[in-house]
Amino acid sequence: MTTPDRIDDVDALRGFALLGILIVNTMAFASAFYGLELADPAFGGIADRTVHLVIALFFEMKFYLLFSFLFGYSFTLQMRSAEKSGEAFVPRLLRRQTGLWLIGIAHAVLLFHGDILTTYAVLGVVLLTLRNRSDAALFRLAKWLIILIAVAWGALGMLATLAPMPLDRSAILAAAEATKLAFRGDWQAIIGQHLTELSSVWVILGLLQAPCALAMFVLGLIAGRRKTLARPEENRALFQRLLRAGLWIGLPGAIVYAYASVELIDSPVAIIGLSIGLITGPFLTGAYVGGMMLFFGTTVGQRLRTLLAPAGRMALSNYLIQSLVAALIFHGYGLGVIGKVSPLATVLIALAIFTAQLFTSRWWMARYAYGPLEWVLRFITIWRAPQWRKPVEAR
Repeated sequence: MTTPDRIDDVDALRGFALLGILIVNTMAFASAFYGLELADPAFGGIADRTVHLVIALFFEMKFYLLFSFLFGYSFTLQMRSAEKSGEAFVPRLLRRQTGLWLIGIAHAVLLFHGDILTTYAVLGVVLLTLRNRSDAALFRLAKWLIILIAVAWGALGMLATLAPMPLDRSAILAAAEATKLAFRGDWQAIIGQHLTELSSVWVILGLLQAPCALAMFVLGLIAGRRKTLARPEENRALFQRLLRAGLWIGLPGAIVYAYASVELIDSPVAIIGLSIGLITGPFLTGAYVGGMMLFFGTTVGQRLRTLLAPAGRMALSNYLIQSLVAALIFHGYGLGVIGKVSPLATVLIALAIFTAQLFTSRWWMARYAYGPLEWVLRFITIWRAPQWRKPVEAR
């Protein structure tokens, strides 16, 4: 989208989503125990657990949903862009998703096996097939996707609780140690570990993240059709309802999920907590949308929107730069400090990275029409070189 067509609120929300995703991903970079059924014994103090609780409460299972919602919303902006240019939308979208998938594969293999771009690339094609369905049909689809995936994980958690299998702690510790050594190795060892991790992460993507992301894609598509974020004054009541629902439904569910995932990490009850987090997470994500949209309408909120929007305009570039910087800090071809940094220090590193991105994004977007990877993706989408530098009068 060109600058006049952009919605600053959407860009600012996307910048806000980048912050949450960075905090969660940096925790994964910092510890070989992330995602395992045991906490890192080196960081098991009260302060460490408190940081994990806060991240699980406010960030995990929420910000990738926000990013997914905004992807669906931006889908409608892409449709309008195609209409304005008089070009067929489907070929453009398919080229765009192909480019996104290729960038995601490179990201997953070289930098971070927890990549979301490949998932978004595939789900974007699914969304393409759904674009002509009514809002009511799309809302039912989103609702049932969330309900079914939460019920499935809840049932799995109950079965595991009723017939628990003994936890092989020594095997988990050995696996974490092997992972840590691989990520402290050279680039060949690191890529090899990424490939090993990818062989199992697809299961989690297919049975957890992908259905939830698709549900949020669909809700974003509905909101984009209605131009909900482009008309904040007309939708204040909706944003207030989202905020209340997040406080009364999303927050209690997030508390259960956070406690189960941190304090009961080695128990099957953690799976039940996950199911509760799955079904209530979209409500807290909705509260983030509603709360930020209301806040952007204030004087202070307008300043925050101005600060966040440039980062959101080049979200793809910033997302990969985040992984690159984190990899250089925690992996062996950089400082190799995986397993040596406390959770609190890890969060501070993430905040420092994001602060730097806010200022570099503002500098970049004042001079260029697109972020570096946004330009590449735009080239693939329209199949010709887009404008690179901004006209002097637009700066």
